[in-house]
Amino acid sequence: MIETTTEQDARWNSVAARDAGADGNFVYAVKTTGIYCRPSCPSRTAKPQNVRFYETPAEAEAAGFRPCQRCNPNGQSLAEVNATLVAEACRLIEASDEMPKLDELAARIGMSPYYFHRQFKAITGLTPKQWAAAHRSRRVRAELTDQTASVTGAIYGAGFNSNSRFYEQSNKVLGMTPTAYKNGGKDAEIRFAVAQSSLGAILVAQSAKGICAITLGDDPDELVRGLQDLFPKANLIGGDAGFESLVARVVGFVEAPQIGLDLPLDIRGTAFQERVWQALRQIPPGQTASYAEIARRIGEPKAVRAVAQACGANKIAVAIPCHRVVRNDGALSGYRWGVERKKALLEKEAQP
Repeated sequence: MIETTTEQDARWNSVAARDAGADGNFVYAVKTTGIYCRPSCPSRTAKPQNVRFYETPAEAEAAGFRPCQRCNPNGQSLAEVNATLVAEACRLIEASDEMPKLDELAARIGMSPYYFHRQFKAITGLTPKQWAAAHRSRRVRAELTDQTASVTGAIYGAGFNSNSRFYEQSNKVLGMTPTAYKNGGKDAEIRFAVAQSSLGAILVAQSAKGICAITLGDDPDELVRGLQDLFPKANLIGGDAGFESLVARVVGFVEAPQIGLDLPLDIRGTAFQERVWQALRQIPPGQTASYAEIARRIGEPKAVRAVAQACGANKIAVAIPCHRVVRNDGALSGYRWGVERKKALLEKEAQP
């Protein structure tokens, strides 16, 4: 079958795929309906011979076409509207001392509870409750790093109504007691071990909460010094035989990613970083995503640079797979543990 001129145009692929990433780059009009749409329009795909492309909505309207009422090509898309509303919900959560009830939160931004919950998770990668927990975790960390503030003041400053309520969750939030966190990990126990893999030395460290660091390098001593810098006052304990078996699981995952790695993680970051890292963990082995795609998945399409910075701040290699993030053209970009290791990891994941 001979392709039409429209099908030979690269923009047609975006229309056929309903690619939201192409929104804003052009619009397409359908002669038989007299309507023009954005590339991601969910309406039935038109026959290519009836489609015309225009750079802007103004050009389409000048040619006699009217905007689609479903995808609103000359205004905000439904995805953009939802992202704006979810961002407003995030601000409401962050401004509240107590987590608002789901029904109340949904009503304040004009959505049904079910639709709101689904959109919130799709855009941020977290449920509203998880977002509130991540925000409170970030606030309490920030408060505890202020050496002029007391632990009690930090707890109340982060929005907890009582010491007892926070201490019930402190290990989950901080991976250690708040006093230990404030003192740079003083008296907190972190077990670690260094092993060898095809990518060089690999260090695995575990707090009471879970894996808190997986780092890669050429020099084992340098990896240990890096762990000491990360937790300057913690009690670093060399792993015993039981712990070394866990390290062997991590090494096994590096060599054969298809076996999977299901370990509890002690993830410590800002709310934004945790959203990025959550999105990274949803990329299946053997697949990649661009920084721009990750930014769109978390509802922050303009935060491409911030996404790259969050990837660079990741301290848990392979378990949080920042190596699966590439440039828009598919080329490999920087990697905290070296581009060659990134390339090797992706090649291993591409193997059947």
